[in-house]
Amino acid sequence: MKIAVISDIHGNKLAFDTVLDDIKENNCDKIFCLGDIAMAGYDPNYTIEKCIELQNAMGRNFEIIQGNTDKLIANYSDTCFSNVSKKSSPMAYALRDDMLIIKKENREYLKRLPQNKMLNVVYKKKTLRIHLVHGSPRRQDENIYPYYTDKEVSEITERSYSDIIFCGHTHIPCGFVLNSGRHVVNVGSIGRSMIPAKMPVYAILKINDNGTFEIEHKFLNYDNKKVSRLIASRGFEGADKLAKMFLPEE
Repeated sequence: MKIAVISDIHGNKLAFDTVLDDIKENNCDKIFCLGDIAMAGYDPNYTIEKCIELQNAMGRNFEIIQGNTDKLIANYSDTCFSNVSKKSSPMAYALRDDMLIIKKENREYLKRLPQNKMLNVVYKKKTLRIHLVHGSPRRQDENIYPYYTDKEVSEITERSYSDIIFCGHTHIPCGFVLNSGRHVVNVGSIGRSMIPAKMPVYAILKINDNGTFEIEHKFLNYDNKKVSRLIASRGFEGADKLAKMFLPEE
């Protein structure tokens, strides 16, 4: 059995389609999506509606949770704008502009998504308890970075009674195998990757017939420059600064 785990699409249609094509080529049986579907991209309605389409077509083989920016979109207010502005002015203006674009029914879809899911995945004689979170088991917006120690990650995830925790949020892929035997995997970001090459990243969980499993990060190439131009063309305040975040580091 193969399960693709994706996160942080952020309205990036081209990156999403690139990853979905790769998932199909890898013959994945299921897709788990960890949220942040729409905000600050160039086609947020497409990425939301594609998730709805996948959910309708795949049923329980497509599991999805809400990310912190999905929650911002679903519950947008002047206070939300102000709070985001304190952290990142371009992201705040992107959020406000998103509210002019994203359809009401798509905002309602984001609002209804659960903040996390605990799943029992059964294959052959093996049952894996998998926890889907956006940031961490404690908070939607808590970071799990590659430079964290095993002790730090253990403290963050100690309330989760699972074999594997999949998370996103930081846009930086990494993984930990803790002393407890629990695996904690940040799958990275599809739509606004923070690795130097700025390429889409997701993970594949492969469960073998003998009950063992392996997890691989997949790094894909796509047209960063085109996406950067499309982001800049939205024209909101700071769009040019946000657009530069999609270009590879020199």
